[in-house]
Amino acid sequence: MAGIVRIDDEVIDTDYFIRTLKLTGQFEALVEQLVREKLTVLAAKKQGLVLAHEEIQERADQFRRIQGLHRAADMNHYLDALGISLDEFEDYVTEELYHEKMMAQVCSDKAVDQYFKLNSPKFDSVDISHIVLDSEGKAKEMMSALSDDPDSFAEMVEEHSVGDARENGGVIGKVLRGSLRPDLEARVFSAAAGDLLGPFPSPDRSLYEIFVVNARHPAALDDETAVEVRRLLREEWLAARAQEHIIETCPAR
Repeated sequence: MAGIVRIDDEVIDTDYFIRTLKLTGQFEALVEQLVREKLTVLAAKKQGLVLAHEEIQERADQFRRIQGLHRAADMNHYLDALGISLDEFEDYVTEELYHEKMMAQVCSDKAVDQYFKLNSPKFDSVDISHIVLDSEGKAKEMMSALSDDPDSFAEMVEEHSVGDARENGGVIGKVLRGSLRPDLEARVFSAAAGDLLGPFPSPDRSLYEIFVVNARHPAALDDETAVEVRRLLREEWLAARAQEHIIETCPAR
């Protein structure tokens, strides 16, 4: 087993490091990230994406500039301290470029536009606010009061809501389809602006939530939606690539 750092006579080795990652819950996320990156690189190579030597050299030079390694000797000392060879560094830079190029293709402007056109209802959104009460009786009374005076919603939140709902007058803001639990989402996206909805009980019925729909926004490919479309394109593409390979955890030694 390889040592990572020494404190007096005690060495923190790779086994200790990996065990700590597992116990702190960081191991699985790191492994998932590595798998996703490797799947992308494999797909790029399979597709025949070509990297010019100049691109790899420019990325290596960029890395050195960022790290402040302006001389070849500085870079060699840096890699020696990490226990990484020049070939391993070049492999890292190359895979990073493969990953970027593949993702740029998967999430291109054209792909975003096509995905949005095929799935536009998914990107309808609503602006909502909520108030949370700690009993069904209070929630029903609040529904009655708000029905008579809907403009008092923010005031009622500040005076009667429990928990974080008091912040910003209960405003949740813009939500997309898929952001709410199914029973609530069906009601919210069928409602008109100004509609009061609820009260909805929490699973243990200890809290009751009332919503108001402040505004409805039909799907539009704005910057925020484009970011979400790229995320979905990336996730769906990676899920498809994972089906093409056998991925399994190696047994502990």
